[in-house]
Amino acid sequence: MIKLLLADDQALVRAGFKALLDAQPDMTVVAEAADGAEAVRLSREHAPDVVLMDIRMPGTDGLAATRQMPPGPRVIILTTFELDEYVFEALRGGASGFLVKDTEPAELIQAVRVVAAGEALLSPSVTRRLIAEYATRAKEPSATNHLDQLTDREREVLSLVGTGKTNDEIAANLFMSPATAKTHVSRAMMKLHARDRAQLVVIAYESGLVKPGWL
Repeated sequence: MIKLLLADDQALVRAGFKALLDAQPDMTVVAEAADGAEAVRLSREHAPDVVLMDIRMPGTDGLAATRQMPPGPRVIILTTFELDEYVFEALRGGASGFLVKDTEPAELIQAVRVVAAGEALLSPSVTRRLIAEYATRAKEPSATNHLDQLTDREREVLSLVGTGKTNDEIAANLFMSPATAKTHVSRAMMKLHARDRAQLVVIAYESGLVKPGWL
């Protein structure tokens, strides 16, 4: 059973999400929060698997709350606009992906299952637009010493992840099977202590391995 926490300052939005998600046989909403501070507190109390977090809330917003989340819950950022200026910062802060609020119900349900299974919720097309738009606002690339532990092939794979390519696209680019590409991605995540693919995208840009415009 996937345990969910809903964080949104609009009670009507929370009610709609709750009705939809509680109706699924493998999901249950264990708590609701009206702001980020409450979301952090309730996450510690209820240990949800997935948090649906509105990025714009009064007081402690979704961005700050995502950074303060205890280990365990995976955060899906909810935003009104696909290219919200805070989304990149949220990914850097630990979010596993994001959805626009007018997402179709079936897509929301699938998104929860994807993130609960440990995958990142970033479609390649959205990743490319998002990172190209906002990576230039990120801090200057850090030293790449932490990438030294990667093999040359893993660095190649990481650079392709950073441009938003799927495992199938990486496999085609590097003439390997999708299963092998997935293995390289998993090893890079383990070596770099990345919680999911979204964090690999951030690392690829912050290390300077990939630069905006390399799409």
